[in-house]
Amino acid sequence: MKQMTNIKQANKRLVRNLFIVAVAMFGFGYLLAPMYDVICKVTGLNGKTGRIEATQAAAGKVDKSRVVTVEFTGNANSGLPWEFRPLTKQLSLHPGETAEVKYYVRNLASENITGQAIPSVTPGDSAGHFKKIECFCFTQQMLKPGEAREMPVKFYVDADLDKDIKTITLSYAFFNTDTALAKKYGGAAIAQTENHADHAAHSHPASGS
Repeated sequence: MKQMTNIKQANKRLVRNLFIVAVAMFGFGYLLAPMYDVICKVTGLNGKTGRIEATQAAAGKVDKSRVVTVEFTGNANSGLPWEFRPLTKQLSLHPGETAEVKYYVRNLASENITGQAIPSVTPGDSAGHFKKIECFCFTQQMLKPGEAREMPVKFYVDADLDKDIKTITLSYAFFNTDTALAKKYGGAAIAQTENHADHAAHSHPASGS
């Protein structure tokens, strides 16, 4: 009898612990998007890029004595049922030279969904030298069911980039802007989307970080 009581108590503890783990995992998923931004700010890893006007880009110098390789990656958060990938995996260019690549996106859901892309650059020391002239991350993107589009990124790497840096990686994380929809698809929505969009478009335009 005592053994049965111990087994019941052990089962209750197990159920309670599993419940706590489930709640913790849900909370982590909900906080994932804001944590991503905070970690970037605090650590300097996955440095944020900024926007620059086309006139400023045209006035910049081009360093033809060296070449930098830029790699492109992208992923959609689990709360955003989109196919999202770069159409160009990498390219090489001279610092100061303007280039354009495109990302492909398609809404796999049966309803309208709005997403917001958050860019990051590695290594962190190169983020301040990666200048975006045009980018889909400057605004939210709304896709109808099954809709697909190609979205451009126009940029350059300024000539003041450290000569030891040979390769830069530009990454995008795409998040659902609707909390309820994100939860429906099993992921996290981006917190304070308007602030993120404004940050991506206007933060530190002079330095690009």
